[in-house]
Parts: sequence; C-alpha cells; structure tokens
Amino acid sequence: MSRFIVRLLVTCLSLLVLTVPLRAQSEDRPRARDIGVAPGVMAPGNMNAITDVPGVLVGQVTLREGDGVRTGVTAILPHGGNLFRDKVPGAIHVANGFGKLTGISQVKELGEIETPIVLTCTLCVPRAADAVMTHAIDENPDLRSVNPVVGETNDGFLNDIRSRPVTEAHVLEAIRTASGGAVEEGAVGAGTGTVTFGWKGGIGTSSRVLPGALGGYTVGVLVQTNYGGVLQILGAPVGVELDQYFLRDALDRGDADGSIMIVVATDAPLTDRNLERLAVRAVSGLARTGASMTNGSGDYVIAFSTAESVRRTPERRAEAHMVEVLPNDRTSPLFQAVAEATEEAIYNALFRAETTTGHRGTVEALPLERVREVLREQGVR
Repeated sequence: MSRFIVRLLVTCLSLLVLTVPLRAQSEDRPRARDIGVAPGVMAPGNMNAITDVPGVLVGQVTLREGDGVRTGVTAILPHGGNLFRDKVPGAIHVANGFGKLTGISQVKELGEIETPIVLTCTLCVPRAADAVMTHAIDENPDLRSVNPVVGETNDGFLNDIRSRPVTEAHVLEAIRTASGGAVEEGAVGAGTGTVTFGWKGGIGTSSRVLPGALGGYTVGVLVQTNYGGVLQILGAPVGVELDQYFLRDALDRGDADGSIMIVVATDAPLTDRNLERLAVRAVSGLARTGASMTNGSGDYVIAFSTAESVRRTPERRAEAHMVEVLPNDRTSPLFQAVAEATEEAIYNALFRAETTTGHRGTVEALPLERVREVLREQGVR
C-alpha cells in the first residue's frame, strides 16, 4: 500500500473521530452590511469575501469536543494549483509582534509565498506547520526545502489550548476542502474559540472592487479576530456605551491582550514591495474598530497577489523575464479598498459569532440590538 493511501486512510479516520462538522450560523446573526453597517465608499464583490479575488480558496475545520476544545483551522489558498511550483508574490507586515507566525523571514527575504496560509491556535502552530510541509512534500517528490506560513491567535479562554487538539489530519482536510464562493464566518475554523473586545470573535471576511476606471481590481480580506481595545463601529463608541472595554471590565482582566491575523488577497499585479505597502494600510482598517494593539497582542498582515503576470513560475525563476506590474501612482485606490475591507471583515467576525461556552467559561456574542440602538443614538444610521 502506498504512503499516500496510508496517509489518506489515517486522515479520514482521524476526522471521523475528532472533528465536529461545521454548523450553520444562526439566521439571527446577520453580517454587518445586512443591517446597514457598510464601511467606506467602494462596492464589495459578489460574495463580499476574500474569495471574490479570482482563484482564492478557503477551507475550514471546526473542532468542538466535550466541554473544553473550541478551536480549529482556516486555510487560505492563493490559487488551486501547486503553490510550491507556482509561487505568488507576498509580503508580511507586523504591527505588533507578540505572536508565533512561521515562515515570516523567508517571505520578507524573497517576497513570495509557496504554501497555503494556515491559521489556527497558538500552541497548535508547530503541528500545523508540519502538516503544511506534508502537503507540500506529497505534491512535490523532489522537494528538499519549503517555507510553511502558519499564523495564530491564542484561544486559551474558551479552548483547552494545552491539549493541542489540532492534528495533521485537520490541517490537510482544511486544505483539501478549500473552495471558492461564500466563506463561513463567526465561531468557526480558527475563530472557534477567539474573543474580541470581550465579546465572541471569530473569522470574518469582506472585499472591495475598484471602479473600472481605476483598474477594476479586487481586494479581499479574511481575519481571525482575538484582540481588545475600545470597540468602535463606524466611529460610534459602542464599547463605551455598552460598558465593556480596555481598562474597564473585559473578560481578559482588562489588559486587552490578544491577536489578529489579517490575510489580504488581490488580483492587482503588485510586486512584493507594493504588497507590503498594501499590508500596512490594512492596519488602518483595524484601527478604525478601536484596536489598542497592546503589549501582548500579535497583529500581523499577510498579503499576496494572484495576478498571473507576477506569479513566480519555474520558468520565470530560472532566468530574466519581463513582468507587468502596477506602478506606484496607481496603488492608492487599493490602499483605500484594503482599509475598508479589513474594517468590515472584523465587524462580520463579531456580528456572525454566537455565544460560546468552553474551557474556562462563556463568552457572550456582541448584542446586536444594543449595537443598533447605539448607532441610532449616535446618528450613524
């Protein structure tokens, strides 16, 4: 029996035993835009998701086991082909570096991403990285070195994080089942056990499409939210009005520590240098939500381009070649788009997440009716 078949059987058995299927989010937990919370001036894509960027796929595995395990895996694939063979230009920006993001030095050095981007919980990063290497090795018989990109946030309040429940099988399943179309949000995948501003956080996504006169490019964002501060929605002081915020009475003892992983995709033909500039602007969207980026917060942005003209194919890596890229003077609309999409993706994570009970207690969902009242009182909508 081949190694591939053995691994497939082990994967299937592990998933049957350990994985709770993704559950549909409650219909009374709308996305932000459904109740009029639509940041910015640009239009979203058809799905208002990172998968609006052509070729981008997302797969998720959610783990809910017993009273303590509340975690999972979210995998983002820049395209559905062999990423190690056909690498994409990429960049990473660190707003605050209290985190465990693997692969960062090589991405910064070479400006390219050669594996799926995987998000999970803090103590699950090494196993997830090993699984990403397994995926790359299985696809590339001659591979001798690979740079897995795996990010995390710490879900240790709701999740029994010391049990390190994420296995190779879970990561491979998230990669294998990655698809386009709608992306499930809230307390799913890598966001199953996260907490944001003292309320239940999770996975959120959004996109923006530039007008045709500005190139018609799409910018998509996916976030794993697990951070603190003073929540603002469209500028309204929601955290203050709801009496839950940094230095007040947060679930994390008022220190607002946590993290956020922001993944940015675009079909604009950007170099890794301009992708880093794009990643920096995503932080402005994070700031609009009231993030403090505290001492113990890991705040990272991973950006990549799916444009064929800038893809790092074996032929292009072998010799000098011509590359069609967007010039600096045409990047500003993309910067506006990524700020808007990041802000809305974070709102979607909060709006869609449901009240969750786990390892050390219960985290309530953001009370949307009270949020609506605050927005009306503040004249926002």
